Amino acid sequence: MKNFLVGLFVFLLALLLMFTTFSAGFITGRTMVVPAWFPSALKPALEQSAGWLNPSSASLDNGTPEELAPLFRPFWQAWDLVHEFFVDQPVDDVLLMRGAIRGMMDSLGDPHTSYLDPVMFEAANAHLQGEEYEGIGAWVDTTQEHLTIISPMPGSPAEKAGLKSGDKIIAIGGVDMTGLDGEAVRQKVLGPSGSTVILTISRTGVDEPFDVEVTRGAIVVPTVTGEILEQNLAYVQLYTFGDATTKDLRTTLDELLAKHPQGLILDLRNNGGGYLDTAIDVVSEFVDKGVVMYEVYGDGRSETFEAKPGGLATKIPMVVLINQGSASASEIVAGAIQDRGRGYLVGVTSFGKGSVQTYSELVDQQGAVRVTIARWLTPNHRQIAGQGLNPDFPVEISETDLAEDVDPQLLMAIDVLLKNLTPPPTPVPTATSPSPTQAP
Repeated sequence: MKNFLVGLFVFLLALLLMFTTFSAGFITGRTMVVPAWFPSALKPALEQSAGWLNPSSASLDNGTPEELAPLFRPFWQAWDLVHEFFVDQPVDDVLLMRGAIRGMMDSLGDPHTSYLDPVMFEAANAHLQGEEYEGIGAWVDTTQEHLTIISPMPGSPAEKAGLKSGDKIIAIGGVDMTGLDGEAVRQKVLGPSGSTVILTISRTGVDEPFDVEVTRGAIVVPTVTGEILEQNLAYVQLYTFGDATTKDLRTTLDELLAKHPQGLILDLRNNGGGYLDTAIDVVSEFVDKGVVMYEVYGDGRSETFEAKPGGLATKIPMVVLINQGSASASEIVAGAIQDRGRGYLVGVTSFGKGSVQTYSELVDQQGAVRVTIARWLTPNHRQIAGQGLNPDFPVEISETDLAEDVDPQLLMAIDVLLKNLTPPPTPVPTATSPSPTQAP
């Protein structure tokens, strides 16, 4: 066991430096492969280190490497003390190992870098793979002090119960969740279809926390819907950036464009993100060429992503709807469309999730580690992390609008399209915009 754990720690350190699979969203995952977009400068190092990534490698079974032995002496001293003196024996070695990994991730001080045990990792993968799961049906941010609703899924128990973007879950069933890991809190929200959960909510603008009772259901995450509005405008709503999104979007665009609409509205409101490769595929349906995103690493290296050829809707006038629930991959798409002068943004400032995480599955089915490895910038070198995208046409939705089932943001988008059926001019980068070769 001791040798296994040492090897596992060394394996994790190698992962932190050399391996990446991207997660643009808040809860995503990929298997351990080298994707085509992996930075070319890092590929040789990754190939040379293949032994570290192979679960059968002898490096996972050997003792502490000689050069690391002095560093790990306090760790093994603590390990032995726990096994010899802790009052409740026997201790669970697997829990100790997982706790050590979790502590290593937490010590980096980055809210998006963390350890997921096997149950958490399986649940985290479900919605982007198009699988059904049981819960309340909401995209959430696990990195804040309290589990925060990014947006309820349409038609979900969360939406029916009145949960809103920005709601913070401060207690579950009367038990305070303050200080608990966000992913652990998310697991407590999940549960069998038909069961109920009482969530204590803190909401901006509401003086006191209040309880919301939600009846869980079987959740099938939607991908894309579309229709032709009465003004002869195509309306497409993306709910996530998962495995099926690209195919479903192309199918939807084929059907709508065959009806010859005079403009298109892309609704990214309450879309919490997903996979990077899906985001690039999606934006390429609307932008025919050129840079759509930069990925910037801590050492100053920059990876450039360009639109793929063959997009179906690269010429039609368009407007993009965003709100505070538009995050990550949604911001990649909206930022590219805005910077490339392809369309206007309507709504309110987006969430502001601009960092890049890896999800790397650990050996022996021991879960995964999520590590922040880069930040991304829009084509005009704007950093979105902590700032979000500002709409060209700001429009709020009031409580009265919600009560009367009025969507002023959609109405503004329609008005903008009908008055501006030509693409907007490409914005000029500001002098303060960071260079894509600088670490943000």
